[in-house]
Amino acid sequence: MTGKKILFVSSELVPYLPENQVSLMSYEAPRMVNSKGGQIRIFMPRYGNINERRHQLHEVIRLSGMNLVINDMDMPLIIKVASIPRERIQVYFIDNEEYFKRKGTFFDKDGNLFADNDERAIFFAKGVVETVKKLNWSPDIIHVHGWMASLLPLYLREYYADEPIFADSKIVTSVYEKGYEGALDIKMQEKIAFDGIDHAKVSSLKTPEYNNLLKVAVDYSDAIILASEAISDDLTEYISKQDKPVLPYVSFQEAEEAYSDFYNTEVLK
Repeated sequence: MTGKKILFVSSELVPYLPENQVSLMSYEAPRMVNSKGGQIRIFMPRYGNINERRHQLHEVIRLSGMNLVINDMDMPLIIKVASIPRERIQVYFIDNEEYFKRKGTFFDKDGNLFADNDERAIFFAKGVVETVKKLNWSPDIIHVHGWMASLLPLYLREYYADEPIFADSKIVTSVYEKGYEGALDIKMQEKIAFDGIDHAKVSSLKTPEYNNLLKVAVDYSDAIILASEAISDDLTEYISKQDKPVLPYVSFQEAEEAYSDFYNTEVLK
């Protein structure tokens, strides 16, 4: 991995959020690349339940300040940064008061999905790309973790298709077991179409359930990692029909060697 540039984009990451499959692997994968001499950048949303003082987040003025248009609304983009000292890893946070200041990550205090989770996902995808463009950092691999990040492959290949900085980037999506019950806003497909992405490109999002959202990510990725043992039969079958490299599930203990080999022999071949 020496010298390779890998962009990790995740819904969740320890130590900023509680431990689960997504947050742990979103930490472990970049740690592994970093230890093997790779160059990394990590992005995640700046949810309101992240303690900024404890984790020493601070705004990066030179990267903040632009507005992103989401469903015909101008939404200010704020970029914050923090570091994980023991690994010397820097983490970039995509922030916006309207979308991320609330105390929950994906659910309200009653356990219901936030009504605007679809817009938050669009904002996150656009915010990551615009920030990486400002950094002028061209990744060899873009590795996506978690459903809040799963629109990134679509936006990279459609909305940002002509961006030269990503022309040679390979997209890897890690697929985890079901991330939410129910569905996101039924108008999600229309909101994506507002960005000039044809309805047919996201036809599965007529019903924006978890499996359908991940199918869109799979469609626009170059390689897939099965990151959980318990992935639904529907999603497993869909992935099996893709003519793309797939890394079967491996345990956390086996992940370092397996992911490194997969990056080198399948993704970057």
